[in-house]
Amino acid sequence: MRQYIGVFCLLAVLSCDGTKSKSPENMLAKAKAIHERVITIDTHDDINVANFTDSINYTQDLETQVNLPKMIEGGLDVAWFIVYTGQDSLNPSGYKNAKANAMAKFEAIHKLCEEFAPDQIGLALTSDEVRKIHKSGRRVAMIGVENAYPMGEDISAFETYYALGARYVSLAHNGHSQFCDSHTGEANNEWLHNGLSELGRNAVNEMNRLGIMIDVSHVSYRSMTDIIELSKAPIIASHSSSRSLCDHSRNLTDEQLQLIKENGGVVQTVALDTYVNREKKEKRDLFYKEIYKAVGDSLGLSWYDRSEYKNLSVSEKQNFSKNRKAIAKVAHAIWDQKSDTPSAVNVADFVDHIDYMVQLIGIDHVGISSDFDGGGGISGWNDASETFNITLELVKRGYSEVDIAKLWGENLLRVLDAVQEYARTVPE
Repeated sequence: MRQYIGVFCLLAVLSCDGTKSKSPENMLAKAKAIHERVITIDTHDDINVANFTDSINYTQDLETQVNLPKMIEGGLDVAWFIVYTGQDSLNPSGYKNAKANAMAKFEAIHKLCEEFAPDQIGLALTSDEVRKIHKSGRRVAMIGVENAYPMGEDISAFETYYALGARYVSLAHNGHSQFCDSHTGEANNEWLHNGLSELGRNAVNEMNRLGIMIDVSHVSYRSMTDIIELSKAPIIASHSSSRSLCDHSRNLTDEQLQLIKENGGVVQTVALDTYVNREKKEKRDLFYKEIYKAVGDSLGLSWYDRSEYKNLSVSEKQNFSKNRKAIAKVAHAIWDQKSDTPSAVNVADFVDHIDYMVQLIGIDHVGISSDFDGGGGISGWNDASETFNITLELVKRGYSEVDIAKLWGENLLRVLDAVQEYARTVPE
C-alpha cells in the first residue's frame, strides 16, 4: 500500500511541477532567459538617410521602427540595414540617379557605425564578426541591397558593393530590372526576360565568386528557379512568407519553399501584415477608412488612403500632410471606444507562417524578418522594442532554445558561412 501511496505522491509532484512550468509566469521567465541568450537577427530594416545625420540619428529614439534605443529595449541584436532603390527606367540616366541613392545609404550606415555610435553598434561582414560584436555588448549592423538596379550594366559594381559591406543582394524589386523579372509581372503575365537575363546570369556567378548571398524575395518564380539552378551556393529569401497561408505574389509557394530547402537556403518569414493575413488586414483597413472619411467630412477636410494619395497633386498632398494628424487623432479616439473593431494581424498570425514552413521544410531553413520602416509591422511586433514578443510566442508553442536560436539567426548565419566558404574555393 505504501508503494502505491509513494507512486501517487510522486505523480502528484511531477504533475504539479509540469503545471507550474507551463504557468504564464514561468513561461515568461523562460522566454526572457532564452531571448537573452540567443542572437536575434532581423534581416530586413529599411532606412532613410535623413535619419543618419549629426543632429538626427539612430542613437535617438526617433519615430522610426528601428533605432538603437528600440533595439536595446526589445533585445534585437542584429539589424540588416537595407540599401533600397526603387525601380526606374533601364537607361544610363536612371542608373546614374539610382547609384547616387544607393551610395548615400551605404554612407549613412557607415556613419552610424563609425562616427555616430561606434560604442553602441558595429558593422559585421561575417558570422564571426557578428558573434564578436555581440559578445562586446554592442548591437550589430549588416547590409543588404534591395534591388541591384543601381549597378547599371556594370558587373564590377558587385565587387564595389561587396567592399562597402553588402552581404546580400536582390536582383529586382517591384518592377523588372536589367538582371531579371520581378514578381510584379505576375499581375498581368507580362515579362521582360522570362527569368534571368544574360546579365543576371553573370550577376549570379559574380555573387557566388564574391561571397554575396542572393536574395529572391522580390523576383519572379522563373527568375528564382533560374537562380537556384545556376547558383553554386545557398540562397535566401530575406523577407517572404508562405503563399499557402496568404496568397500574395511576394510570398513563396510550397514548391518554392521546397526548392530553397533542397538548395540549403533559408526563408526569412516577414512580419508585414498584408503578407501574413491579407483578409484580416483588408477588413481592418476598410473599417478604419470609413472612420477616417467620416471624421474628415465632419471637420471639412479630405482623407485619402494610399491608393488615392499617389494620384494627388502636389498642393493636395501638402494639405493632406498638414491635416492628417488632426483627422487621425479624432479617428483613433473613436475606434478605441468601439467594441466591433476588427482584430489586427498579430504575432500569433505571423508565427503561424513560421510553424507552417518549419513543418514543410524543416527548422533549419526558416528565419525571421520584419521589413520595419518599409511597410512591415504587426500587432505585438510593430517596432524593434517589441522583439521579445516573437520569442515568447515561440516558447508558448513549444519550440526549444536550440530551435529558437536557429529561427532567430543561426540558420541565416549558416547560409552566410556556406556562401563565403564557396567563394573561397573559386579561383582568382
